[in-house]
Amino acid sequence: MRYRPITRNKEFARAYAKGKAFVHPKLVLYVMKNRQGKTRVGITATKKIGNAVQRNRARRVIRAALHQILPYDVGALDLVFVARGQTTRCKSDDVKKAAERLLKDAGLIQ
Repeated sequence: MRYRPITRNKEFARAYAKGKAFVHPKLVLYVMKNRQGKTRVGITATKKIGNAVQRNRARRVIRAALHQILPYDVGALDLVFVARGQTTRCKSDDVKKAAERLLKDAGLIQ
């Protein structure tokens, strides 16, 4: 795994409150600087998405897209990806394009 995971609710809440948000119909990205000096990534899917199977699929598809497009180290940043309603009905290529668009908007990739 290229990045450290964000696992604590407190860390997610801090990213939601103080991070900069980038929105796409399929995904939302929150970006915030951290003090650890390493890139950390969190992936969430709320109960609005659907049942547990749909939420797990959404997280799995987002994780697969990130493994393909996220550079090894983008700096001391916390990145939180939030699945939206359309995420469960999309193909993995569509989610990959959405994640790529959000990372470009945030200035993290070319």
